[in-house]
Amino acid sequence: MKSNTKHHLVYIIPNLFTAASAFVGILSIIASSKGEFEKAVYLILLSLIFDGLDGRVARLTKTTSKFGAEFDSLADLVAFGVAPAMLFYFDIGIHYAKIGSLLTGLYVLFGALRLARFNVTNPTNEPSVFIGIPIPTAAVFMSTWILFFEKYHILKDQFSILLLAFIAVVSILMVSNIRYPSFKKINLPKTDIKKVLIALIILFSFVYLYLIESLTFLFTAYILYGLFRGYKNFVKRKKIAKKDKI
Repeated sequence: MKSNTKHHLVYIIPNLFTAASAFVGILSIIASSKGEFEKAVYLILLSLIFDGLDGRVARLTKTTSKFGAEFDSLADLVAFGVAPAMLFYFDIGIHYAKIGSLLTGLYVLFGALRLARFNVTNPTNEPSVFIGIPIPTAAVFMSTWILFFEKYHILKDQFSILLLAFIAVVSILMVSNIRYPSFKKINLPKTDIKKVLIALIILFSFVYLYLIESLTFLFTAYILYGLFRGYKNFVKRKKIAKKDKI
């Protein structure tokens, strides 16, 4: 009887991390409503850590379940859908009237669609790629740019309009068919391990020295990589189609 009780308690652990992710997301929304934008960003990043832990703990303890997957999606919608949307709205969107409101709503809606599509297609997806930007990536991309403008406030008045374009682009990319690397399965030849290790040490050094700038650059580079890759594949398909016609 005791062992059975312990077995059931193990299933609670990953769900506690999921609940923590959602709760911290709510705290971020509250911070945004008070104008505490820097605090709101760091709370979203904390949500990301909890979100990463819940899945890993579930796999390590072999407690993955359909309930956990559904709960995780709902938590993600709060932490990486509503929280960054409110951060964007209270910081930038509120100054652009209906356009700001529309983009805020579209981000949450497309984020929900992205999560729903992921849940339906997850078993058939390639493990090495994401189809469309994952909602946590979109959230961190928007959050780091807002944090960047908070740090370099002198640029905010001139370039804050860029955030309108950014949130529109990532909203569309979430529901697009553009493939992004997932980094879940990376097979490196032994000869490349040393090079990758050196590159990672240099990267972490920059993150340590210039946290905000490094995170902004990394997530922007990831977004641009997917767009470039999608354009390259589009051109390639067009060339193949032309050859087939000939």
